[in-house]
Amino acid sequence: MVPNLRKWLVRGGVVLAAGALALGAWQRFGPRSADDGLASGNGRIEAVEIDVSSRVAGRVKEIRVAEGEFVTAGQLLAVIETEVLDAQRRQAEAQRLQAESAVATARSQLAQRESDRAAAQATVALRNAELKAANTQLSRSEALSRQGFLSPQVVDNDRTRLETAQAAISAARAQVVAAQAAILSAQSQVAGAQSSAAAARANVERIQADIDDAQLKAPRDGRIQYLVAQPGEIVAAGGRVINLLDLADVYMTFFLPTAAAGRVALGTEVRLVLDAAPQYVIPARVSFVASEAQFTPKTVETASEREKLMFRVKAQLPPELLRKHMVRVKTGLPGMAYVRLDANREWPTRLQLKTPP
Repeated sequence: MVPNLRKWLVRGGVVLAAGALALGAWQRFGPRSADDGLASGNGRIEAVEIDVSSRVAGRVKEIRVAEGEFVTAGQLLAVIETEVLDAQRRQAEAQRLQAESAVATARSQLAQRESDRAAAQATVALRNAELKAANTQLSRSEALSRQGFLSPQVVDNDRTRLETAQAAISAARAQVVAAQAAILSAQSQVAGAQSSAAAARANVERIQADIDDAQLKAPRDGRIQYLVAQPGEIVAAGGRVINLLDLADVYMTFFLPTAAAGRVALGTEVRLVLDAAPQYVIPARVSFVASEAQFTPKTVETASEREKLMFRVKAQLPPELLRKHMVRVKTGLPGMAYVRLDANREWPTRLQLKTPP
């Protein structure tokens, strides 16, 4: 019996060894799995959040939307009271009118000074004519006096008349210079008044901008996630009033190990399967790969530890698909993201695209 038992044990060992060799060969050289060349990670659907805030401090007058409501870009969401700003605008308007009146007054004074200069220039021309006539008269008188037809007294009178005309023209020219200086001063006053008017108008525009900003409007299409403030509450400048989800910018964040993350490039195709709708396979593209690992120390010394590094990856959903199904988009839904590391391999059957109708 013992020789026979030994013989069966030997035969059994040979069979087991052959089976092990066959299994190893099949694992190494047999057909590859459909998931070969794929990397996957679980994540959640997220969207860009926008805080609609008040640029000015004030009391919330009314909220015109509810949580979960879809809104469009430019839609009025909330109103902040503006009684103080309205009073400031009225005061600024009065100051603007006063400044513009000062501009008109300064321009009128400038016109008066220009008129004075014109009169002074006319006086200079008149005095020039008188000087010329006096000079001619003196020349004649001196000629007649030398011939004995006029007395020296007449010549002296004509000479005095000439000197008077010279003094008069000097005075007239001084008046022109004074008028020119007055014009420069008036022009400076006009410029100052115009600057004050411009500042007053800018002040009115600033206050009006604050009043307009008290009308809180949606910056883009989306869904209201939270009402941070309620009517009657006072918010500070920059205080949040409403939290809005931008449903045109939706993505899933997931994590991949070092070996997979190193082979993923921006724009790589991703397929998403959500737990809530496993019958659909949703397309996406890699839009971000973290430059630093998560969940592990920043410094790792061994290769085995480096394999544990996980990198955050973001897969962006196509905007046209989001616009088509915006009402159905929900953030926070968990699911799986699959990344094709080998672009030459086909997607497995279970990951063929199938979007909602």
